[in-house]
Amino acid sequence: MAAKLVISLTLLSLFSLSYPLPDNSVSDAVEILSNSGYLSMALTLEFGSKFLTPPSPSLTIFSPSDSAFASFGQPSLALLQLHFSPLSFPSTFMKTLPYHAKIPTMSPNHTLIVTSLPSDDQVSLNGVKINQPEIYDDGSLRIFGIETFLDPDYSVSESQDGADPDLTLGQSVECLESVRGSEMNFDDAVRYLTTEGYNVMASFLQLQLVGFKDQTVVLTVFAPPDEAFQGYFGNFSEYSSIFLRHVVPCKISYQDLIDFDQGTVLPTFLEGFKINVTKSLKDLYLNNVRVNDPSLYLNDWMFIHGVEKIVPEYVPQSSQIGSSM
Repeated sequence: MAAKLVISLTLLSLFSLSYPLPDNSVSDAVEILSNSGYLSMALTLEFGSKFLTPPSPSLTIFSPSDSAFASFGQPSLALLQLHFSPLSFPSTFMKTLPYHAKIPTMSPNHTLIVTSLPSDDQVSLNGVKINQPEIYDDGSLRIFGIETFLDPDYSVSESQDGADPDLTLGQSVECLESVRGSEMNFDDAVRYLTTEGYNVMASFLQLQLVGFKDQTVVLTVFAPPDEAFQGYFGNFSEYSSIFLRHVVPCKISYQDLIDFDQGTVLPTFLEGFKINVTKSLKDLYLNNVRVNDPSLYLNDWMFIHGVEKIVPEYVPQSSQIGSSM
């Protein structure tokens, strides 16, 4: 069942891209673009698809209009690749991405930065608004219209940082370590998680939904296994909130968790969502979910602990946990 789930979640996984888009997807998209005021991108896609489309079953294109092409002039291949992502993002999912989330692109060493909030009317990337949602959508290939060309050198200054200022831990927990975002690399963690049955959480890390690379921070991730996501597949609006509730802005070892006082509360990157730490004689619980794979992965700035299932809102269950203490 877990294997089937991971195959189904191709839009989240950078490791399942193994076969190309159907031929009719590109040809149909070219026709729709031509008839929708995006002739320049239609011609670009028709004659340059072998350089721009990945060998994958999914693709999202962020297309400037014909007037943007006319004003900008002939874009370079690297710039065009910035407008192509090897994942297929429904508009419903795009709306849920938090400020500073990263979207991978076909341009080497470049990602797109989400510069809008989920509450905003329009999604923006690198400061450019998506003003035409889903010009084309066949489930594998999705194309959005944008105001102008995206800037490959775009960056968000610290004064614009969208991190929640309330994401600090209480007096019982100290976060004294930190690293600059530019020093953070998730590749090793992603590779390890995919070998241990945590493919979905690995994909969330790869997408960097919190925008980690723009912050000075250390992290603890509580990772549910793949089968825990079975009931959530297809509900794109919940993906980012599910991930954010499992990430704490502090590096916490399993021994630290054990040493916390009963009922210690940890904040998460999901606004308003708290994790209540409770203990029995043998086990540790986070909002009554058992930590069953402690110290799954660690490095200088991050701990990952495996948990049995998705962590819900905390509801006191003294009859379940307190009785065994």
